[in-house]
Amino acid sequence: MTTIFAKIVSGELPSKMVYQDELVTAFRDINPIAPTHILIVSNKIIPTVNDLTEDDEKITGRMMTVAKKLAEEEGIAESGYRLIINCNGHGGQEVFHLHMHLVGGRPLGPMLYHQK
Repeated sequence: MTTIFAKIVSGELPSKMVYQDELVTAFRDINPIAPTHILIVSNKIIPTVNDLTEDDEKITGRMMTVAKKLAEEEGIAESGYRLIINCNGHGGQEVFHLHMHLVGGRPLGPMLYHQK
């Protein structure tokens, strides 16, 4: 199984890449919701958080440290930012390839709104 993110990781599809190593790749979102919106994806295709195993801990740890590094480089570390990982349909996941959104550069408001 391949994904659009796998094609970006391999270089088959163009992106505005900001980081890549043997475990993760990071690139700017094509439809940003804030001044900084970077996707940090696992190079290994892992469909959802539910599919993670203990063997994937190095990947998920790297996703976090890369997020910290990129937030510093983007100048949003001190003012604050949000890290978002969606899982499955109700969680808002659209691409079934593990990824984290690094979002910041403006006040982001509450995470969720109460529905009545």
